[in-house]
Amino acid sequence: MYILNGFEYLFAHPTALLFVFIGAITGTVAGAIPGMTSAAAIAMLVPVTFYLDPLTALAFLYVIGKSGRYGGSIAAILFNTPGTASSAATMRDGYPMTQQGKAGKALKTATVASVFGDTFGELVLIFCAAIIAAFTSTFGPPEYFAIYMMAFVVISSVIGKSIIKGLLSTLFGVMISIIGLDPIAGIPRMTMGMYSLESGFSLVPLLIGLFVISEVMVQTEKLDDEGVHVARMSSDDPDAGRLTWAEFKRCIPLMLRSSGMGAVIGLLPGLGSAVACFAAYGEGKRRSKSPEKWGTGIVEGIAAPESANNAVSGPTMIPLLTLGVPGSTIAAILIGVFLIHGIQVGPMIFETHRDLVYGLFAAGLLGIASYGVIGYFCGPLIGRAIAYVPPRLLYPFIFLIAAISSYSPRQSLFDIGVALVFGIIGYIMRRTSYSTAAFIIAFVLARGAENAFRQSLLLSDNGMGVFLERPIAIAFMAIGLAVLVGRIVSDLRRKHRHAEAASGNS
Repeated sequence: MYILNGFEYLFAHPTALLFVFIGAITGTVAGAIPGMTSAAAIAMLVPVTFYLDPLTALAFLYVIGKSGRYGGSIAAILFNTPGTASSAATMRDGYPMTQQGKAGKALKTATVASVFGDTFGELVLIFCAAIIAAFTSTFGPPEYFAIYMMAFVVISSVIGKSIIKGLLSTLFGVMISIIGLDPIAGIPRMTMGMYSLESGFSLVPLLIGLFVISEVMVQTEKLDDEGVHVARMSSDDPDAGRLTWAEFKRCIPLMLRSSGMGAVIGLLPGLGSAVACFAAYGEGKRRSKSPEKWGTGIVEGIAAPESANNAVSGPTMIPLLTLGVPGSTIAAILIGVFLIHGIQVGPMIFETHRDLVYGLFAAGLLGIASYGVIGYFCGPLIGRAIAYVPPRLLYPFIFLIAAISSYSPRQSLFDIGVALVFGIIGYIMRRTSYSTAAFIIAFVLARGAENAFRQSLLLSDNGMGVFLERPIAIAFMAIGLAVLVGRIVSDLRRKHRHAEAASGNS
């Protein structure tokens, strides 16, 4: 079995093992800082991976993404502030449990559910990715262009509250991506005569601006100088600090259903763990025999969203590895790291770099176990430590690290300027409900889409008709169109219901 070879390959790289543990700690702490998403942490640490071998670099960032999703539950439970968007639903029962003096029980429930869901999703990745890759290995440029188009449409349709803003965010990402030299003609495009732009925008400062600097700007508006406050964490109940066996058994069917939902959502580009957590919470409450207890502080209200949002982690890698299409922001960053190390992502990666891929899968499983141990025994300690650090010290430090991370890859002051500019752009996008996730995914995919489009035209004498000659290409474009139409119909129905409700109230 290839996964066993993956563990053998991983254990043959002691540095990779070390960075798996470092990644588990880093991601858990970063996720527990209110507003400090795992994507932001990964963006700041991408320059570190330039000096590591491919397995170590990818395992490090991959585990940060996994543990960061879990770490968000610590902030949600203790501070009533989701560390990440994927933990927003966890607050509904997590914080009430903390107010009841059951923070220990809530944190342990979140840890167990996160490990359960993440392991479920990783197994889906391990057993399904190679099978899908065998099918997609026969695809040519027309099929890949259709996949890119489907991804653009799906991402812009499902991310955010507005289809129009999602589409504009995607188009903006495409426009920024094509700045630089034409890949075929070698002619500068949209460079405004600036030599520094002829190579295009570097991924690292752009990521840091959008996800780190903009986040610092948002968070400094929200938090006062006293920092966050933790409710009481002690109780006279002897079981307040632990998840009992009876409670765990009661949650197993719920975690299985929620993990399955999360895995399916993870396969769909653009939906992500934030959608999974609310979908699982809503479904868990609907199927519960006591729905009135949800939101009052019960372990099921933590187990459902946490198993779902962490189950997303593995399946989001499937479209990345089999098609070269990132299904999430973190996957978009990882595709950049693959390319930095000279590895072309796509179905052939299972032939050309099989040991690396399964070594990464093994690192994912080891990372899950690592953050599980860290969270189970040290979750309250991490929360207390973060609570005592005032924002006036924390966020300037994050800003300084972001500036250093922007400068270090190319030792360029221009890149610091890019990070600052895109930090302001990211802040404006957040404030006006435009999607930074859609932007960055489109930025990463645009060059590949352009190359696939041009190659398709060169291979055919039928011009644009080449895309109508390939059934698979037609199928992918139809899927994208169906998702777009479905979102439009859903929005129209919701507006109609709101209009009826408003007219009824009047």
